[in-house]
Amino acid sequence: MAEQSEDRVGVYLDFDNIVISRYNQLHGPNQFAKDKARHHTSGHAKADPAVTARIQLAMIDIGAVLDYASSFGAIVISRAYADWSAAVNARYQRQLTDRAVDLIQLFPTVASLKNGADIRLAIDVMEDSFRLADLSHIVIVAGDSDYIPLAQRCKRLGRYVIGIGVSGATSTSLAAACHEFADYDSLPGIVSAAQLTAPVLESTDAPAAAPSAAVVTTPTVQSLETQAASPAARKAATALLVRAMDLLAKNDQDWQHASTLKQQMKRMDPSFQERTLGFRQFSDFLRSRHTVVELDKKTPSSPILLRLRP
Repeated sequence: MAEQSEDRVGVYLDFDNIVISRYNQLHGPNQFAKDKARHHTSGHAKADPAVTARIQLAMIDIGAVLDYASSFGAIVISRAYADWSAAVNARYQRQLTDRAVDLIQLFPTVASLKNGADIRLAIDVMEDSFRLADLSHIVIVAGDSDYIPLAQRCKRLGRYVIGIGVSGATSTSLAAACHEFADYDSLPGIVSAAQLTAPVLESTDAPAAAPSAAVVTTPTVQSLETQAASPAARKAATALLVRAMDLLAKNDQDWQHASTLKQQMKRMDPSFQERTLGFRQFSDFLRSRHTVVELDKKTPSSPILLRLRP
């Protein structure tokens, strides 16, 4: 039987807000508007390569946001609100649909290009909260102070409210209105703005993925794993393990239960199965990553505890 979580999470992304905020964070105040980045088409013959590079550098890692949200429970609702006809947003469609995020189309209705995402998002959150009594957590990905009343109302309805925003573009009052608020830069797997804006920037190819540790296994495990999975799959499994452990670390416990870790990894990547990597049990997979995690099992009947190595 599939594992069920008693906590159910709804994720709501004000996508224009987070994309523009990240761009301005990396490239300067109001630079998104100055560069006319909203409708910049990278493949166009007359496209400014400098703007193309800045857009690529400021790409949002949707996976990191959803992985963080999944650490609170099973994601049962995920919606992103934006004008998806805008070129800067359209490049995210595959990334979002691959993670089963519903794309809510909002066409600009005024000259300022404001699309009313805050109103539509707030209505949907309220409707879902009244319709789904078991929706326990609300994750709002935005930094706009307009969401303060929404966060306060969700708290009064008994929901646990988590906010995610970009540093420098987030209202301190909104952060105070949530039970928890996370800076996008602090999410596991995200390269911080300070690192991205360092003097040497050699690559702007893709959003940063979770740093993966080297995989060193015993000869027996390695041979089984080599037959079952590609190097890319093994590396991805290790990266998934590290990111899941980083997310679980927020509970202030040094040692984590293996069962809790597996549940978190399955939330982040439902396709994860240790058997596809050549392991009969999850504990075998963990032992193969002995350079990444330290295991503690005092007796055969005791649960497996583990922690990341320094």
